Amino acid sequence: MADCLFCKIRDGQIPATKVHEDDLCFAIRDIKPQAPTHILVIPKRHISTLNDVQAEDAPLVGHLLVVAKTIAAGEGHGEPGWRTVFNVNEQAGQTVFHIHLHVLGGRAFGWPPG
Repeated sequence: MADCLFCKIRDGQIPATKVHEDDLCFAIRDIKPQAPTHILVIPKRHISTLNDVQAEDAPLVGHLLVVAKTIAAGEGHGEPGWRTVFNVNEQAGQTVFHIHLHVLGGRAFGWPPG
């Protein structure tokens, strides 16, 4: 998508601090962190929302979760605890319509969220 922020970051048109990149996804530090660690794991293939995910996307979405686990451990949050979040559509807080998994850690989180 020509106007997608994450596609522009993926394509090198907008700078970002990448903490991970592989054939399927990349991860960047959030520019407005909501925790001491706030990293976004983003598939390289554009999918607007989780509502658009199909059964054949299961390996990709699973890969995002494995990358999140690796990042959380690397940031020192594996044992103390960390959170992942997918926001789906505006009412749930999605502001960039390219799926991305939030990885948050470094503080205690309440329940229910938000």
